[in-house]
Amino acid sequence: MVSKYRELFNSEFSQETYRAFLKDLEGDFDYLPTFRVAETPFFIPEKLKNQLLEGCQQLIDFIKREDFKALTQKSLLVNYHVPNENQHTHFLAVDFGICEENGEIIPKLIEAQGFPSIFNYQAHLYKKWTNTYPFLKELTPYLSGLDETTYYQLLEKTILNGLPAKHVVLLEIEPEKQNTKIDFYYCRKDFGMPVICVTEVIKKGKQLFYINEQGEEVQIKRIYNRVIFDELENRKDLHLQFSFMDELDVEWAGHPNWFYRISKFILPYLSGPYFIESTLLSDLKEIPEDLENYVLKPLFSFSGAGVIYNVHREDIEGVTQKDLYILQRKVHYKPIVKAIEGYVKAEVRVLLLWPEGDEHPTLAGNVVRLSRGEMIGVKFNKDKDWVGGTIGLFEK
Repeated sequence: MVSKYRELFNSEFSQETYRAFLKDLEGDFDYLPTFRVAETPFFIPEKLKNQLLEGCQQLIDFIKREDFKALTQKSLLVNYHVPNENQHTHFLAVDFGICEENGEIIPKLIEAQGFPSIFNYQAHLYKKWTNTYPFLKELTPYLSGLDETTYYQLLEKTILNGLPAKHVVLLEIEPEKQNTKIDFYYCRKDFGMPVICVTEVIKKGKQLFYINEQGEEVQIKRIYNRVIFDELENRKDLHLQFSFMDELDVEWAGHPNWFYRISKFILPYLSGPYFIESTLLSDLKEIPEDLENYVLKPLFSFSGAGVIYNVHREDIEGVTQKDLYILQRKVHYKPIVKAIEGYVKAEVRVLLLWPEGDEHPTLAGNVVRLSRGEMIGVKFNKDKDWVGGTIGLFEK
């Protein structure tokens, strides 16, 4: 994409440098992520960057509409409605497939999530890339004029909200078993905050506590929430001393309701060059004849669960809750990243932070996933190279 850096990177790439990069990443915690780390960053040119920013701004404009909560209230009625919701989400993860339309490269919104992503890990991943390839310091993964220092300041402000780190917990279901646990490790390293399992939370009245490493009981005043309720609901073996539905004396960094409000639920409301035609099944007047050009998706799922890529008429007819599924027109990812052998598809997740008191969210960083398969995702990329998670880099 940015030919100067792509050619330079590919000329310096070898399996030895890739292994050295992974060893450097592994060295911080004697742990390498369970997800595949791609061999290369994605070099994003100015035109594509501006398109990504424009698409994000159009999404922000929709989320900031005065009637947004009224429009998305049903998303809570069919899921969970946790008390004490914030005025706005603290986190946005906006996924764009890099596609081709009418012979032109264009990002297309695949999904938006009002939920945290791997904010800490990505910043450290960039440093690992520059350790291995020093010329990458000429580029930046950050947006909105941020650098490493101001990025961490904004992230800390969003997560901690001025509270001492010991009173803010990263909450997850068995965090040591999660694929994203390297992000938890970096969050603990960067901010000194504890990472705890939902089963470790102690409830006394409306207050929550945890036991620290010294055996002391410490009040939880703010929760950096990484819990996906789908997983929580499926884990009948977990025994919690509290409920997310309780009235609690606690702040949220990432209130759970925003996971539902900002989700595939909003896709049918969006229109424009960066958005994909998406229709609720309950609003579908007739089933299209060319179903090979569509994807069937549940509104509320995580990591692609329940998505039917090769749709048949009986799949649509078999859905009983038609207001909880969308039929989305397929887009054509363009193999655009020049690997040592062939070209690779890319999906860019723009990361936004929205601390308390800020009028607007700030576009902060990004995650990139590379794929040679039919879709983005592990099961479509088994035994392939130059695929997996990485980071996008922009010219300064």
